[in-house]
Amino acid sequence: MDYMIPFFACPPSLMSQFVLVLMNGFSSSRSSTGIGAALSYCVQQVRRYDYHHYLCLLQLPPSMRKAGFALRAFNVETAKAMDAKSDPKLGLMRLLWWQEAVDKIFAKKVIEHPVAQALSSLTAELKISKTWLKRSVEARIADAKREEHDIPKAIEDLEKYAEDTVSTLLYSTLEAGGIRSAAADHAASHIGKASGLLLLLRSLPHHASSGRNIPYIPIDLAAKHGLLIQEAGKLRVDVQPSRGLEEAVYEMASVASVHLNKARQLAATVPKEAIPVLLPAFPAEILMSSLHRRHFNTRT
Repeated sequence: MDYMIPFFACPPSLMSQFVLVLMNGFSSSRSSTGIGAALSYCVQQVRRYDYHHYLCLLQLPPSMRKAGFALRAFNVETAKAMDAKSDPKLGLMRLLWWQEAVDKIFAKKVIEHPVAQALSSLTAELKISKTWLKRSVEARIADAKREEHDIPKAIEDLEKYAEDTVSTLLYSTLEAGGIRSAAADHAASHIGKASGLLLLLRSLPHHASSGRNIPYIPIDLAAKHGLLIQEAGKLRVDVQPSRGLEEAVYEMASVASVHLNKARQLAATVPKEAIPVLLPAFPAEILMSSLHRRHFNTRT
């Protein structure tokens, strides 16, 4: 545990000191071919849309950094798909395209998309499993197909969604590094679940106001805290600022905190080479601290 805590508690100022040195290692590994341009695109997308994880990926060893950026860029593309405010069906179409793209990647077919091209090049070099990529995009497709006011039933449903969409990234990165460790896998599972839950909480105002109107507060917690409302035979969750909403958010954040604590408890048994892969615990801690400072009010 001693060697894990300094990374997890590393302040942003210290993280940024490593950026230039670590980017040099990545840049030197790129070729001048189209694959190099595809990998550069992945880095740019992660830096633009997922900056905290961009900093984490820079601390991966050069042999794993390309895979880390390609996998995280894949997550950016699939996560952004349902941001299409004009028509949710467009988002679903994008996700279905990515589902097909994963099959093509592993069938060694040509795909005209830089993230897909980067992943294709990596599957030829590294042992990256198709299972995790498929599981991730299929979880997002299932979520995209939910009807308006289709509320998750329990926190366990959201934990599963978090594992399917976030933990799978860590599983794939561990695979890319040739790291075979049950302890690392378990830590990745907990970190992914915590990260996924906290990201859903951070995005709660966006999800509640989007065209789909699906707040990610499960029915059991909504009912417990007086947030569940029935209108015209349909249930909805009241996500207007209230004490009840803050209490529900607190309970969800507490579940995430338990997962982070379990990951810490596993730290002493995790191989040293797996530690950089598990740095996404750091952005999760940032989100947790932010919620705590705002007294679990997601709108302030």
